[in-house]
Order: sequence, then C-alpha cells, then structure tokens
Amino acid sequence: MNSIANPAGAVPQFAQRRVLHIVFASTSGHTEYVVGALMESLRNSILGWEIEATIAEKAQPQDLLRGNVLLLASATWNTGGTEGQLNPHMWELLHDKAKTLDLAGKPCACIGLGDHRYFYTARAADHLEHYVEVHHGRLIVPTLKIIDEPYGQEKTVGAWSKQLVDVLKPADRC
Repeated sequence: MNSIANPAGAVPQFAQRRVLHIVFASTSGHTEYVVGALMESLRNSILGWEIEATIAEKAQPQDLLRGNVLLLASATWNTGGTEGQLNPHMWELLHDKAKTLDLAGKPCACIGLGDHRYFYTARAADHLEHYVEVHHGRLIVPTLKIIDEPYGQEKTVGAWSKQLVDVLKPADRC
C-alpha cells in the first residue's frame, strides 16, 4: 500500500494555471470599456481561469505570448489620411515591435470597434485577424465587432463572451 498522498508527477488538474491575456489599445476609452465589460462577463463564467489585461502602449512582443489564450482588441482609426486603420498604439505594437513574432498556433480571439458612418466600419477587426493569421495564431471564435458607442452594448459583449467560454471550457477538462 502506498502511503504517499500525492506521488511525484501526480499534479492535480485544478493546480494548472490557465490565463486569458487581453492586449488592447484604447485612447478614447471605448475599447477599454468593452474589455472591462468582457472581463466582468467572464469572471463568473470561466472558473479556474485568470484574466489579465495589458494596454498596447505598455506591451512588449513577449506579452503576446503570455497566457493560454490571447485576445487582441482595438478601435478603428482614420490615421494617416486613410480610414480603417488600427489604433496607433496597437499598430506600433503589432507592426513595429512584434512584426516578426511567431504565435506558433496560439489560440486567439479579436475584438474590433468601429463607427457606421465610415466605409470601413470596424476594419480594425480585419487587421487584428490578419495579424493573427499571418503570425501563425489560431482564431478560436468569430471576431466581435462593436459598432458605434459601446455603452449599452453589454448584452452583445455578454453573448460573445458565452461563445468564448464554450470554446475555453473544454480546455478545463484537459
């Protein structure tokens, strides 16, 4: 009979740390608001997961590799005379600092915000998806697009968070 309660190598599954890492760019506060609403929605839905958030202007390339799942979020900007661009802080992170980063199959999700008055409504979502795909990440849910003011769209964020939870929950059983 073995009297050792937890023999070497028998690590309980609940001890495994699972992290959803959000990297977002927010200048006006809209993207930050959506990220906050998402985090609030997720807190009680994915028990056993930690949720971390890093603002793009403080992020380094290695931050995109942190955690089990990466979520990128940005509003659509009209910078450089061209509409439909990423927030400048997110653009700098992805296209300057992390332009050669390999996500190596990392599970990813994206959130893009936009304004219906522009031809390229929520085009930031397309840019984020493109970055993930070109850098060998793996999109695990359809991208959330928030059009116009995010205030009052908490139900949309909550519904999308349920899709994300459905994908993440099987990982809890691994």
